[in-house]
Amino acid sequence: MANNTIRKSSRYLAMTILEKVNTKGAFSNIVLNQTIEKNALSREESNLLTELVYGVIQRKRTLDYTLEPLLNPKKKLEDWVLELLRLSVYQLHYLERVPDHAVLNEAVNIAKSRGHKGIAGLVNGVLRNVLRSEKPDFKKITDPVKRLGIQYSLPDWMIETTIQQIGIEETEKYAQSLSEKSKVSLRINQKQISTKEAIEQLTAEGYEVSESIVSPQGLISESGLPAKSALFKSGKITIQDESSMLVAPALQLEVGDKVLDACAAPGGKTTHIASYLDAERGGEVLALDLHAHKIKLIEENAKRQNVDGVVNAKNIDARKISEQVSTESFDKILVDAPCSGLGLMRRKPEIRYSKTTEDLKSLQKIQIDILSHMAPLLKANGRLVYSTCTITPEENEQVIQAFLEEHPEFTVEPVFLENKNLKLDADNMFRLYPHEFQTDGFFICTLVKSN
Repeated sequence: MANNTIRKSSRYLAMTILEKVNTKGAFSNIVLNQTIEKNALSREESNLLTELVYGVIQRKRTLDYTLEPLLNPKKKLEDWVLELLRLSVYQLHYLERVPDHAVLNEAVNIAKSRGHKGIAGLVNGVLRNVLRSEKPDFKKITDPVKRLGIQYSLPDWMIETTIQQIGIEETEKYAQSLSEKSKVSLRINQKQISTKEAIEQLTAEGYEVSESIVSPQGLISESGLPAKSALFKSGKITIQDESSMLVAPALQLEVGDKVLDACAAPGGKTTHIASYLDAERGGEVLALDLHAHKIKLIEENAKRQNVDGVVNAKNIDARKISEQVSTESFDKILVDAPCSGLGLMRRKPEIRYSKTTEDLKSLQKIQIDILSHMAPLLKANGRLVYSTCTITPEENEQVIQAFLEEHPEFTVEPVFLENKNLKLDADNMFRLYPHEFQTDGFFICTLVKSN
């Protein structure tokens, strides 16, 4: 096989992406999309590349557990060689449609192309030993935390925290679900088109969609890329996770509300809020973001969805907005806080390896700080919704508790949910774990300010 052909193969490209993600901290989704575009990959090649990259990242700890007894601990492998071995073991153990001999042959060819005959021989030897060995029996790991962590490639601290929250049986379901393929979900702007019409038009374009069981404004795309559809281009649908579609309704918006979206980019929740407002009746959402380049994303999203008339995007730290607006300026405030993103691990699997308990503590300080700066800006009887795409108590309940201790004028109100099949917890807050409906993990709390 020609060297140039090898370097354009999905497996070689997967190896280089994994190297960037695992050693240089690159974001998998960004590098993956860039690679697909740069190499003009076919749909079939793109699908294989995506499966390989996400599959290896999702199972990295498990793959390393398989490889560890077969590697010489005294010899440090180059990063790309380790990624090639992980990639190959993933195919041998998890992709039944790929013949074993094809996996070995391609791995050896890649090793020769990127390295030399000596590395190719090492790769060949290790992979042949993998084939001779039995697959790991995780039941032999007696420590339940370690067993779940290795079997589902999650850090032990994350397993321990989740067991404390929901018990070991639910934790296993949760951990297992993170290795499943993420869904593409769409939010319909029901002011512009009905659910029935949206389904009919998408079906006519060749997309297979079904109604969300989480949000009445959502659809699930079973096939295709709806971002290329006419409905997406005209702004009648947008891509948004089902869990985050629950946030704007929780604000219980009225057409003339003045709304502050404190941490707005890329604008999914901003445009959802905007769809409830009417500029002629005074409705407006002030959307803030700390990063200047992200303001353009908010504005582009608002324009495409035909809600730019009620969206005012500003590049400013939410904690400094009080310098520009007076107290009690807003009827509703959304703080979709910067967080660890641990609820997103199905779509961004590398998150599980990059976060620590120290990160949660430092994020907690920022979250409490943002909430505290928002408090004076809300009108009496106004509603503040706090949300995160994470499931850790440090970033959720503990933040709310700390805020309420400093701001007794606020009380927790039951989160308003359009879907009555979804249930609040005993404290009237809403938690959604990734395994319950195959969504992102999410947290919502509603706070009301007294007179």
